[in-house]
Amino acid sequence: MRLANNRPATLCVLLCMLSATSALQAQSLNEWVTSNCADCTTRMASQTGAYILEKGEEALVGRAWLAKHATQSIDIQYFIWSTDNIGILAAEQLLSAAERGVCVRVLVDDFIIDAEDRTLLLLSAHPNVQIRIYNPNFVVGVGFWDKLKNSITQFRAVNQRMHDKTAIFDNIAGITGGRNMADEYFDFDHEYNFRDRDILLLGSAVGDMQENFDEFWDSEYAIPVERILEDDAAEISGADVARRSAELHAYAGDPANFAPEVRQAIETTPRYFPALLQAMVWGDVQFISDVPGKNEGTSGLGGSGESTQQLISAVQGARKSILIQSPYLIMPDGGIELFEQLIKRGVRVRISTNSLASTDNIPAFGGYSGQRDDLLDAGIELYEFKPSPAIQDELIENYPRIVANDPVFAIHAKSMVIDEQIIFVGTFNLDPRSTNLNTEVGVLIENHELARQLSTSIERDMRPENSWHTTADFDPDSEVGYGKRIRAWMYSVLPMDPIL
Repeated sequence: MRLANNRPATLCVLLCMLSATSALQAQSLNEWVTSNCADCTTRMASQTGAYILEKGEEALVGRAWLAKHATQSIDIQYFIWSTDNIGILAAEQLLSAAERGVCVRVLVDDFIIDAEDRTLLLLSAHPNVQIRIYNPNFVVGVGFWDKLKNSITQFRAVNQRMHDKTAIFDNIAGITGGRNMADEYFDFDHEYNFRDRDILLLGSAVGDMQENFDEFWDSEYAIPVERILEDDAAEISGADVARRSAELHAYAGDPANFAPEVRQAIETTPRYFPALLQAMVWGDVQFISDVPGKNEGTSGLGGSGESTQQLISAVQGARKSILIQSPYLIMPDGGIELFEQLIKRGVRVRISTNSLASTDNIPAFGGYSGQRDDLLDAGIELYEFKPSPAIQDELIENYPRIVANDPVFAIHAKSMVIDEQIIFVGTFNLDPRSTNLNTEVGVLIENHELARQLSTSIERDMRPENSWHTTADFDPDSEVGYGKRIRAWMYSVLPMDPIL
């Protein structure tokens, strides 16, 4: 990984220090960890504590609690940031942190961002907040005709996205995994939710996460929102910023928006965080990542990347078993052959993915269905997630209003267990887009206890009450109407695999 130029980051920290009087009066995360875990400080110097966040509720509460108690810095990196309930509340939490002197930096990909330009500018106008957009060639500051032109003349650049998802608090704690910042990633949407997974880290590997964030932040791809929207930025006044801040705080203060059960969970987090610290598994954690831009771009829509090579190396070392969970399953070139060779060597390969009934991405499912017979012929065991799995009762048990709507659930977790000993949790989908185009992050950890926990979770998702076992004689496509099946078939015959 290239060393980042840290001058912008250093300047941000210096500016925040000037306004951090109130923050310094609070107990820092490092002090809180030390007071609640006697040996954690010693361990953090050379090891990393890891805790898998399975439920959306605990992933949301964990982020909110860490944001609320950060005293120095919060660095956020996401592929999607929506302006739905969760997205707005997250913005309010970050604004509150900035108002008490915490330096907040947000880096978000341009492709699916749905915040209005003015909203981005109003947040970034706070002296302790900086927002940058990764590869802004499609949405932010791009009109319809420029968007059309870029899609044609810069096809690879438009398809090359930052798929990273990290949140770093005081350079002490970090979270990475599959979740973007939107309702459906935290089991909070009333109609459609994702079965997702993150991992909370404490200690040494967080430094590697921070280095990776700084590298992306300082890269040529990360453009300050004020530079993109220069004319609009000039019209933003201090009164505009104050008014927007008041609106966000009022929104978060309304019980109709900030569910009382979520607020209560955040307030009571200190009661079980010591237990969480004790439940952390400590050891060596390898944080894997790509460089900004993924690769040199000289191979068209191919080219691979550092994360791809590290995951291939891990898979090639398998001796007994590989268990994978990926929402989108389109093998890149050589993928089926690699797994077929492993299976002939005696390695059992099982994959949990979405069914046509549960998927949110019909083009990706079309790519998968076109390969499904080949995957089965290679000896891979396939399990396709049901849209109303039994596990949803556990995931949304504390939200009766959502339970009443009986929302659809879909796999979004990107995880792997090798030989019941090595785990991967991150952002990497098993498809050509993650392999060659999107930058990705995640962790590789060799630990039997974490492998047992992750295997138990994935295997539970594969049970008959949660998934269909797809075989040469049965696939669950018949569970959906002809319209969706026809669309999936059409995508399966189109030459789209390199961008799926």
